[in-house]
Amino acid sequence: MRVLDRIFGCLLLLGGVGHTAGTLIGYKGKPELMLWSLGASTFIFLLGAINLVRAGRPGDSTLAWITLVFNLCQIASVVAFGRLIQNMADPRVIGFIVICAVLSVMSVRTMVLPTTR
Repeated sequence: MRVLDRIFGCLLLLGGVGHTAGTLIGYKGKPELMLWSLGASTFIFLLGAINLVRAGRPGDSTLAWITLVFNLCQIASVVAFGRLIQNMADPRVIGFIVICAVLSVMSVRTMVLPTTR
């Protein structure tokens, strides 16, 4: 399970790379939107990193709570984005929801079974 946890943490980091690339390509002439979108990329990278740290610390329930809350926040943000573009079936929306949902389950697993590896 720890391998699966790390795989999804890495997938979230790859999602951050894609988000950053899309931002740099899509918002070239719009510096205000680019700034906000790069801020979201920073959040995605941070979330991916703390999920990877949590995966390596099975006894850290505090970190598990932090990752759970922010994974759920990311899901809410992605759902809002899907509604804004009026396409909940967009691969970006589905991808981030699935990744963050799996990481949320892993966070709960860390809380419930804190000593398992």
